[in-house]
Amino acid sequence: MDSEATDARLDRSGLMSPLDDAVRFAASTPVGDTMLDRYLRVRRATEALAAPLTAEDQAVQSMPDASPAKWHLAHTTWFFETFVLVEHAPGYRPFDELYSYLFNSYYEALGPRQPRPQRGLLTRPAASEIMDYRHHVDAAMARLLQGGVDPALEPLLALGFAHEEQHQELMLMDVLHLFSNSPVDPAYARGRQIGEGRAAPLAFVPFDGGLVEIGRQGRGFAFDNEGPRHKVYLEPFELADRAVTNGEWLAFMEDGGYRRPEYWLSDGWARVQAEDWSAPLYWRKAEGGWKAMTLRGLNAIDPAAPVVHVSFYEAAAYAAWAGARLPTEAEWEHSAASATGEGAFLSSRELNPRAAPAGARLKQMFGDVWEWTASAYGPYPGFEAGPGAVGEYNGKFMSGQMVLRGGACVTPDGHVRASYRNFYYPHQRWMFAGLRLARDARRKSAAEPELTGFERDVIAGLSASPKTLSPKYFYDAEGSRLFEEICETPEYYPTRTETALLQSIAPELAAAIPNDAALVEFGSGASLKTRHLLDAAPHIAAYAPIDISPTALADAAEAIQADYPNLLVAPLLDDFTTALRLPPALGERPRVGFFPGSTIGNFTPDEAVAFLKAARRLLGDGSTFILGADQVKDESILVAAYDDSAGVTAAFNKNILARINREAEGDFDLDAFEHLAIWNAIEQRMEMHLLSTSTQTVRAAGRQFRFAAGETIHTENAYKFTPQRVADLADKSGWSVTRQWISPAPEFGAFLLTAV
Repeated sequence: MDSEATDARLDRSGLMSPLDDAVRFAASTPVGDTMLDRYLRVRRATEALAAPLTAEDQAVQSMPDASPAKWHLAHTTWFFETFVLVEHAPGYRPFDELYSYLFNSYYEALGPRQPRPQRGLLTRPAASEIMDYRHHVDAAMARLLQGGVDPALEPLLALGFAHEEQHQELMLMDVLHLFSNSPVDPAYARGRQIGEGRAAPLAFVPFDGGLVEIGRQGRGFAFDNEGPRHKVYLEPFELADRAVTNGEWLAFMEDGGYRRPEYWLSDGWARVQAEDWSAPLYWRKAEGGWKAMTLRGLNAIDPAAPVVHVSFYEAAAYAAWAGARLPTEAEWEHSAASATGEGAFLSSRELNPRAAPAGARLKQMFGDVWEWTASAYGPYPGFEAGPGAVGEYNGKFMSGQMVLRGGACVTPDGHVRASYRNFYYPHQRWMFAGLRLARDARRKSAAEPELTGFERDVIAGLSASPKTLSPKYFYDAEGSRLFEEICETPEYYPTRTETALLQSIAPELAAAIPNDAALVEFGSGASLKTRHLLDAAPHIAAYAPIDISPTALADAAEAIQADYPNLLVAPLLDDFTTALRLPPALGERPRVGFFPGSTIGNFTPDEAVAFLKAARRLLGDGSTFILGADQVKDESILVAAYDDSAGVTAAFNKNILARINREAEGDFDLDAFEHLAIWNAIEQRMEMHLLSTSTQTVRAAGRQFRFAAGETIHTENAYKFTPQRVADLADKSGWSVTRQWISPAPEFGAFLLTAV
């Protein structure tokens, strides 16, 4: 590499830029990049994260546990200078000999250092001098790395990159703590507000336990504390499918959680009293509800998002209050091996944890918030710290701290893995730390049958507050019959309106479908609307219906194959929201997704984005997607469609209670519940509820559930859309709307999406 090219890559003129540049540079390094590429990327990411800060912001230390931003900039530079350049770059001259004292963190083998609580006293060197220091070291590192790297040096360089990524997260943690103490409530970044939503009911995922292995594996980088890999015996356990939310934490607070010593460990209760804890760190009671100081300023609490900035003591107290416990780190890591859903990392630009998406069996195992475990931070069997000062990196801290797992919304992408062990003292709160519940598996007698998935979902939904039941359970045989009857009622316009629209635009849709394409229908049911496309587009070569009902799928596939004998029919029995791969028989054909019926309206906005992202991944690059979406219209038309005069929709809604009685040993009195259809104008959705007409106790799936008079079970949402709302969903999930068709009143929309 010539020196001119190196100088161009070291140019800092584009680095002092907004947050979008920061997260772009903080993205994980593509496989195959050189060590110099990786070095420059991580260094630029740190500077870009510091760019929104003033020189005054960078100098202040808000508490002994935190460090000034300019100290982070200098210390990460000191690391490469001390451990790489001084030892491995012949002729290198340190920038300033005093810096070895000022910016050493805790390496006893390297001599004395500025006391940690007094780092904020270092008004000199100035922030500009720190940048000169970084440039000096970066230039020397470029000279060392540009000609190739001794393989023996690569592990040390990888440690340096991971070390700097840790300080990127630490710097954001420390900035938030600093800004939270300012009376002007400054924002590190603006442009996004915390959303408001409703979390799906908490469910527990069972694990058999047994003899398992945990710890680092493979040849990729891992910290020394992640190994050696070893065996651990686990009793059967259950792990919550998502993190605990702000809304759930508010219930804990309202029940006196911070005032009831029976839930707290002794040291935790002493801390509550000494420091007057009454809410998570950064929460403030305001007119109209709670707010929290975030990196995006002071915002209202999102009840659906994970609670964050709680200590281990608080997490353990909440778990006790909830009748559960925290998972051990072995349970967490063993469970993470089967997790597919990720939360927000730094590149998401969120800077706040977000509500759990729909679909994945275990959600948010990585990203959003670090999760406290019940495990003390200690060495694994056979652990040995490395030689020299670098060996002080982790091992010396294996006392008095607790392990956290998973990563957070301020963690650089690609930094964590299933074996990653973060650790903090149990009283500390300024980290982006939350929790996930666990519990021992309920021991059953040999004669007691296992709960079905339906029974587990019924228990979870009726145990939630407010009570809910999933609309996917509407469609047993009777429910399917009733829905067909609903579609024939004069008030229910969606089916006939969409059918007429599809018939009229079928030639235009056919023109957008490539030759030899595979049509993939999500939630295919009876595949009736599919026929309009198949008739208009005989160049469709294959059809893959996806449905969770084996009977419906088999019947529909058989009927389609009989009527279209030249069509390859490859049915997929799966939950269309979580399907990971298409039938191999489709081969490499271009793929067209089909999702009619406005089923997209049954998802919350976040769930809709998650589904569309999953569909984008499943269909692949170059794919298209045909989406049906009912449009916003007059409230009277909407309410009538979901509460017809003949009472068919009411019977359809109550049928889910009859199904519980039949399949989950329930004793619901259907006459003690009323069908309720409501237009929620704020959320732009129709809601279906079952309202309890009296105070009553009901049994189902071996449990008892109490209903107050007037309490409801929320059974379905049906969001309605505008063209702009569909475009926004597409934009957030990797699609672009290229064509749209809106029917005459009552308006229904069809949208052609293209993968971007």
